[in-house]
Amino acid sequence: MTATMRPPSASACPACVAAPAAEALAESAAPTEAQIALSLPTIHCAACISKVEKGLAAHPGVRSARVNLTLKRASIEAEPDVTAQEMAEYVESLGYEAHELDAGTLNATATDKAGRDLLMRLAVAGFASMNVMLLSVSVWSGAEAATRDMFHWISAAIALPTIAFSGQPFFRNAWGALRQARLNMDVPITLAILLAVVTSLWETALSGEHAYFDAALTLTFFLLAGRYLDHRTRAIARSAAEELTALEVPRALRVNGGIEEQVNVAELAVGDRVLVRPGGRMPVDGVIIEGMSELDRSLLTGETLPVLAQPGQEVSAGEVNLTGPLTVQARAVGRDTSLHQMADLVAIAESGRSRYTSLADKAAKLYAPGVHILSALAFVGWYLYTFDLRTALNIAAAVLIITCPCALGLAVPAVTTAASGRLFRRGMLIKHETALERLAEVDAVVFDKTGTLTSGAPELEHPGTYPKQPMRVAYALAQGSSHPLARALARAAEARGLTPARVSEITEVPGYGAKGMWNGQEVRLGRASWTGATPGAQTAAHLSIEGQAPVSFTFVDQLRDGAEEAVAALQAAGKKTYLMSGDTTPAVEALAKRLGITHWMAEALPADKSARIQALTEEGARVLMVGDGLNDTAALAAAHVSISPASALDAARVASDIVLLGGDLSPISEACDTARSATRRIRENFRIATVYNVIAVPLAVAGLCSPLIAALAMSASSITVSLNALRLR
Repeated sequence: MTATMRPPSASACPACVAAPAAEALAESAAPTEAQIALSLPTIHCAACISKVEKGLAAHPGVRSARVNLTLKRASIEAEPDVTAQEMAEYVESLGYEAHELDAGTLNATATDKAGRDLLMRLAVAGFASMNVMLLSVSVWSGAEAATRDMFHWISAAIALPTIAFSGQPFFRNAWGALRQARLNMDVPITLAILLAVVTSLWETALSGEHAYFDAALTLTFFLLAGRYLDHRTRAIARSAAEELTALEVPRALRVNGGIEEQVNVAELAVGDRVLVRPGGRMPVDGVIIEGMSELDRSLLTGETLPVLAQPGQEVSAGEVNLTGPLTVQARAVGRDTSLHQMADLVAIAESGRSRYTSLADKAAKLYAPGVHILSALAFVGWYLYTFDLRTALNIAAAVLIITCPCALGLAVPAVTTAASGRLFRRGMLIKHETALERLAEVDAVVFDKTGTLTSGAPELEHPGTYPKQPMRVAYALAQGSSHPLARALARAAEARGLTPARVSEITEVPGYGAKGMWNGQEVRLGRASWTGATPGAQTAAHLSIEGQAPVSFTFVDQLRDGAEEAVAALQAAGKKTYLMSGDTTPAVEALAKRLGITHWMAEALPADKSARIQALTEEGARVLMVGDGLNDTAALAAAHVSISPASALDAARVASDIVLLGGDLSPISEACDTARSATRRIRENFRIATVYNVIAVPLAVAGLCSPLIAALAMSASSITVSLNALRLR
């Protein structure tokens, strides 16, 4: 306290005086609690919320916990030493699946400024249009002379600032298009609004009978409603995609002088030594300098069989360490790793997709010049007929207003919102605004194998055919291992109702398998070369019991739920199906036969997959690519439309148009049907708008369109389009 009250010295610099206070402020602002976010995908009711919240509240170190059922997310405030991993494991002990979320990623995208801006402009336009409509009722009811002029001026005072504020999204887009010497749907919208306002001001100044302030505001309101619907559809997709991205928390263990330090992957540099524990993913490209293990490369190459890892071997970012700790010296970090070597392929592939012209853009190219020409002809015709500039301009404005693209502006967003909501309830997330239109055109489907058609998790083949005693011994050795084959064997033995044999002195030999003592005999479970077994073409784990012939347990890659149904449904719909994988030829051929796919490619590199997609496209096919790995990224971008599972790596999800949120593939065929229905609805909406214009335009050109008729016609067409879109739900 005395330090703060001491008068400052005249010779002291301001920075020196402020420094102690700044340090104290920084110390006081230091985080005193941990903010933890968990994804809880399996909660479904109030009882789940209550159990999780009560359980977390009772956990030592937790200050508060809240569960959001809509987002399926838990927000936890805890002591600084409480970790997200600890909380996730505790929630799983309560019986619910839990995944750590990167709270920073979620917080960075929590504020939807664009959505709030559109909603605010929509609210202002709606409020203003209701008030001006009330004033217009008086005019339509017979108000004349000074009274009518007063109502018109009051309407102008409300309409002018409202349109200047609420119409900015259309004005900016129209100006941007005109600067590039092209037309879009916002050009006739802007022209209709501005001409309606200018004509109305002119009429009001000359004490005219008709003003279009109400029509201009109603037009702005309905179009903003369509724009907001379109924005919300994409915002939901971004929000869910960001949550999926937040599931990947990028950290690494850097070893410096024998001391382990947890750091963000972005902080690693070339030459750093990184410890990768069993079950961890390689954060860098490098070389193994210490340790023995096995690597799972399925997400990178599609290989289902783990490969031996030992000192001197090179590893790539994204590979999973399975059995033993490995120390890796970094040779490439960040954007220099092998994960980013496919960036050029992806960029080239995406350039083809960007040339796709949506139905709305096609309609705009025809509609915008047509409306302008029609309005101009009406102006010229009436001026030559009457030589009255005021009459000609009024009728030209009426033509623009009555033919306003309000229904066209709602045609696409109303349908995509309804279709996206329907697919979201079935577990599919639409990310791109033209994905549904492109999906409706698909006539060929290309599947990746590992992690897409299959779960990437092996399962024991014919578990009931193995002798019980060897299987019990293998069960005992497999129990403590994290190797995918060992876990699959343990699951099969447990499902068969077996109990593990009494095996002692169990130890895991990284890269080879596990060994122990049973009835005084050494037993081993692992590689063929280590157990004395004969290696085969099929994935297998081998058990050797001292003095007995080895027993080989063979495995197959487990099919994803709905894989057979999805392939059969797509083939029944007349679509050609293809299988492309980086896995071995026997594994790919076996799966192709199992699913009835006649066209398949094995041991395919990322460039091979992308080239095959390009070749199919050049042959005239509209290709849907379904994949999940980094080796699929370029192919996903090259395809006409693409889908990736939620379990896919972030790079694959970013490259895809649609994310499959669940583990079931069967909704893919339904998504194609929904996309075709959505496209039909969009075309129907365009036809509704066209019929409306065919009826309304002659009235406007003939000079028979009053502001009341214009407002009612616009509202009727917009409501009809919206109701037609809701049929998808």
